[in-house]
Amino acid sequence: MGAIHCSHSFLLDRNVEGTLILLFQKESLSEQFLKERAEFQKVWYNREMISHNETELIALGEQLGKLLEKQDVIILSGDLGAGKTTFTKGIAKGLGIDQMIKSPTYTIVREYEGRLPFYHLDVYRIGNDPDSIDLDDFLFGEGATIIEWGELIEPSLSDAYLKIFIRKLEDGRELEFEAHGARAEALLASFEQAGETDA
Repeated sequence: MGAIHCSHSFLLDRNVEGTLILLFQKESLSEQFLKERAEFQKVWYNREMISHNETELIALGEQLGKLLEKQDVIILSGDLGAGKTTFTKGIAKGLGIDQMIKSPTYTIVREYEGRLPFYHLDVYRIGNDPDSIDLDDFLFGEGATIIEWGELIEPSLSDAYLKIFIRKLEDGRELEFEAHGARAEALLASFEQAGETDA
């Protein structure tokens, strides 16, 4: 699927056969559509960006980090070596954190202090056992939370988080963003707006 370059929002859902459905969201939504939308627990907003090198990937992370607020949750998904920790370094930079960012693969979580507390989790080793750590301490704490391999514990999360897929390309990385919940939608919109301003 190619990159989407549009100032409007799109709603993405899948039908019973798994086919991706794209619905254009107009400024004045019909009453019926509002009713149908209210029945969904999650609203998906899909955007794609391309990073050509590590410097650009960190810059995108930094741009997002500058927008994060208390209790924002980011899920990072991608294969080993896709760039999840590199992107997290940029987020930390955007939060004003000067410490070296290391993957918490073995420690599960690392905490940093910036303009907000920053909780960096890697849940790969706990697999499908989210009860092995107290997620609430991070998700509902005073800071922002980044979860590498967060799709493994996605069913245990609230319906308010921004999910980012990072995929390797021959000449860089493709980032695909999905916003779940009103706060994540607003965060993604601000992120896009900041990117357009920088451009």
